[in-house]
Amino acid sequence: MSEEKKGPGWGQWLVLTVAVVVGLGLLRGNDHDGAASADPSPTAAAPSVPGSGGAPSAGSSAKPSKPSGRYDPADYAEPVRRYATEAGVNPQLLMAILYNESYKPHDPELERAWQRGKPDASFGIANMHRAAFDDTKPGRPFASRQWEELPDDRDLAVQAAAWHLHDLAAQLPARPGVSLSRDELVALGYNAGAGNMLAFARGVKIGSQAQSYLDRLRDNWSKSGEAVK
Repeated sequence: MSEEKKGPGWGQWLVLTVAVVVGLGLLRGNDHDGAASADPSPTAAAPSVPGSGGAPSAGSSAKPSKPSGRYDPADYAEPVRRYATEAGVNPQLLMAILYNESYKPHDPELERAWQRGKPDASFGIANMHRAAFDDTKPGRPFASRQWEELPDDRDLAVQAAAWHLHDLAAQLPARPGVSLSRDELVALGYNAGAGNMLAFARGVKIGSQAQSYLDRLRDNWSKSGEAVK
């Protein structure tokens, strides 16, 4: 679900980060009494959505993760194991997807600021697009949740990604005619879409962008396995 092929690079994210920080600084500096105003809530810019505000995902007893500026996918090993089991997917694959998708800052304020200028941007630590989320959630434990909640509820982002991987895997033929593993094909589907995944499974040559995603997946594979032990 990466936006890498058409989304911002780190330079653009840095510019966006500076712009948001400066903007917030100006707002705080406009207090007439000279006192700094309180930092805005990460959900301040969120649309009004039923059930938003960090409600836990259905079927989960754990409180949702609290988003912050710093992010290490390994910190989410517990929800990765839990939701991978729930969806019947390989937890190492799910963790490797989070590592692959950690190329941009995952701060709710920044994600929403970027999405206002780029409406088709993805949300959450798994970089999920609205259409993918809405296609995945029917009949699932998070069916009542909304795509707009992903930046604020990292557990929900992991759960949705797990079930999306499940749905992609279900579309693969029993014996793909290529040397790629099923997990590698599913990861390519997560990045490039189900149609491309099925083409790759038939032996269509992988393009440079998809190959880059696959290379990073392989680079992240060992540490992903260690993280979910």
